[in-house]
Amino acid sequence: MAHFKLAFIGFGNVGKALARLLLHKQVEIDRLYGLTFSTTGIATGRHGCAINPQGIDLAEALSLLEADRPLQELSKTPGIEEARDFLQLCEADVLFENTPVNYASGQPALDHLRMALDLGMHAITANKGPVVHGYAQLSKLASAKGRKFLFESTVMDGAPIFSLFRNALPAARLRAFRGILNSTTNLILGRMEAGESFDQAVAYAQTIGIAETDPSGDIDGWDAAIKVAALITVLMETPFTPQQVERRGIRGITPEMIESARAQGKRYKLVCSAERDGERLKASVGPELVDSSSPLYGMMDSSTGVTFRTDVLPDYSISVSEREGMSGGPQETAYGLFADFVSVIAR
Repeated sequence: MAHFKLAFIGFGNVGKALARLLLHKQVEIDRLYGLTFSTTGIATGRHGCAINPQGIDLAEALSLLEADRPLQELSKTPGIEEARDFLQLCEADVLFENTPVNYASGQPALDHLRMALDLGMHAITANKGPVVHGYAQLSKLASAKGRKFLFESTVMDGAPIFSLFRNALPAARLRAFRGILNSTTNLILGRMEAGESFDQAVAYAQTIGIAETDPSGDIDGWDAAIKVAALITVLMETPFTPQQVERRGIRGITPEMIESARAQGKRYKLVCSAERDGERLKASVGPELVDSSSPLYGMMDSSTGVTFRTDVLPDYSISVSEREGMSGGPQETAYGLFADFVSVIAR
């Protein structure tokens, strides 16, 4: 029976949600794929790290973090601070990299993934930075090492976008796409439409965990822009950064603008789009007025969706509709990471 050793760098809300999902699916993974797994390393920003090549009790690690206690209590190798030392000592087969995104450079996640691949690990991430700043390099290294570099969770959480093109749309060339890729701003605009102020809507998004303490990455359009850049880089095979995306956020949208739009039968959405025009690629993120004829009009709360146009199929859409208990949060992102893990083990 095959056995995989797992390591985590970054163990915040997404990492913990992934750990719970792995525990929940452990018996099913054994039944479906005939393999087992253990966790040999967990590195966090606030609670230190734990390394044990014989296995760390994931449930106990989660309990320690809930009690705000250090992970070193579970470690057989205390005092490790450098990422390379951590990766070498945990002897893992798969790394889940989930540190905070760096829009400008993709670091330090880019180095973490490069080191993991260099050490012979499969590298899986929900971090958009390394995709836009190191996709070609990491993919080439993964191929050379006979490993996989996967990142399904970077756009629309667990919805299958990259794997769709990789597995179900062979040789399809993406010409354009248009959609809503940031669930936080969609929620904020919807709550403003229901009568809340901008600040009230942002505060609500923070209380339910889909907006950060500093929400500027969402409301200024950076999260949407880096997702656009990731789709262009991977699916349109053109290196692109968020700085190249024409970007406007939603700070300038006022309750008066929302009310005026409603009177016209329209609503504001933060729309992401890209289109290839000959050799030129145009990409933008910005608030737009849409009416009921647009598929974006009915995407409310934290719903997201995107329509792709290829050279072989007419417009093809994927959407994720918010429902009770499912709001574009850590659980959905964790499922994308889990799906990538299954892609690794089922090969």
